[in-house]
Amino acid sequence: MSLPNDLLKSITSEYDKLENLVNGLNFDIELSVNQIVEVYYQITNISSMITVVRPQLDQNNDKILSAEKFIYEKFNSIIHPKIMEHIANSISDITSNLQSINSEQKSKETIENEAKLYEKLREIMSTKEFVKQYNAGLSHA
Repeated sequence: MSLPNDLLKSITSEYDKLENLVNGLNFDIELSVNQIVEVYYQITNISSMITVVRPQLDQNNDKILSAEKFIYEKFNSIIHPKIMEHIANSISDITSNLQSINSEQKSKETIENEAKLYEKLREIMSTKEFVKQYNAGLSHA
């Protein structure tokens, strides 16, 4: 099989993975950090593949055009802003929970729960920085 066909198969496979990941996102419940990172990894992966293979394939290739349309029209315009909002809301909720904890006479359980909230907050804030890097790339595109 030729290199362009192999590349096209790879892009198709990765695009299918991306669609499944995005369709699996449920904004009515809390998104896990792993889900968010995996989606952005897949977006970056496909975008990079398209950049590399575009010169070797027909410019009007349907698979590539579909993937680009999905990324620019659906993900960048709809899904990405929802993820950003979801992250901001999660940070706000955790911060509110931490602020509402009575700092006087904490039990061992309260201290453990507070530590878990701080760890979750750190993880989400780190993810926010990761997603902001993608956002910065959008503004330079």
